[in-house]
Formats: sequence, structure tokens, C-alpha cells
Amino acid sequence: MKKPYLNLLGMAMRAGKCTLGEESIVRDIQKRRAKLVLIAEDIGPQTKKKLTDKCSFYEIPCYTVDDRQTLSQAIGKTGRVAIAVLEKGFAEKLQSLLDESIRG
Repeated sequence: MKKPYLNLLGMAMRAGKCTLGEESIVRDIQKRRAKLVLIAEDIGPQTKKKLTDKCSFYEIPCYTVDDRQTLSQAIGKTGRVAIAVLEKGFAEKLQSLLDESIRG
């Protein structure tokens, strides 16, 4: 079953409201441009710690979601393990969909 948040993530990517790449994501977290960070469940431990620590410090919501293949497929790029969403509207809707799927 395809998860609804993946469609929205693809739309955010096509709208140019996402950042990819560890260093770019960290920079956007520090500048408080990132509104939400999604991390693949099969990300490396050092990268996961770095991103979750930054999100925690700067109070940016961070979710561990599906594997890198699912995440990459949703945005049409290969080998992506983390995505920062830069637009508040997309971030809030993604958060509500993710919270729903966690509860559901």
C-alpha cells in the first residue's frame, strides 16, 4: 500500500521546496529554513545522529520513515537517505499524515 505522505513529498520536491544532501540539510536546519526533516530508516548511524541532534537542538520536527529506496522513489532521485522540507504548508501536512500513520 502506497503511503499518502509519499505523494505529498513528491509534490513538495517538484515544487522545489525540498533540500537533499547531508550538508545542505544541516545548513538549512541551522538557518531555520528547514521546517521538517525526513530520514530513511536505513541511514548510517553517524548521519542519523548528526541530523537528529541538529533537529533536536534547533527544534525542527524529524521523522524516521521508510527505507532509502521508497524515499528516493517518491522524489524521483536515487540513493537519498534524508530530505528537508522547506515550506511550512507542506511540512505541516506531511507531519499530520505521518502522525496519522503512526497512530493508525
